Amino acid sequence: VQLVESGGGLVQHGDSLRLSCTGSGFSFGSLGMSWYRQAPGKERELVATIFSNGAHTNYADSVKGRFTISRDNSRNMVYLQMDRLEPEDSAVYYCRTKIFDNAYWGPGTQVTVSS
Repeated sequence: VQLVESGGGLVQHGDSLRLSCTGSGFSFGSLGMSWYRQAPGKERELVATIFSNGAHTNYADSVKGRFTISRDNSRNMVYLQMDRLEPEDSAVYYCRTKIFDNAYWGPGTQVTVSS
């Protein structure tokens, strides 16, 4: 199982950014996918989740209305569109899936939002 995130960077307050995560080594289209983030000195938190078929999504209250999770099962990709970014969104963003009781994570991609 391998997950690799991309698309992070340094942006300004109010800008947009789209993160991508590609998965391999498992049946991508059969599993839910999630984005988490971790800021320095803080615990890792769930940002958004999408069901295997993309029909249902859930968001943390802090990003609701600004972030959109989506997926393309034909490409084994999951995305996180982040709009109206705020400095508080600065963190390392991780892609995650779970197979039975095992959680799998990517190495993360850094997002920094300047004020």
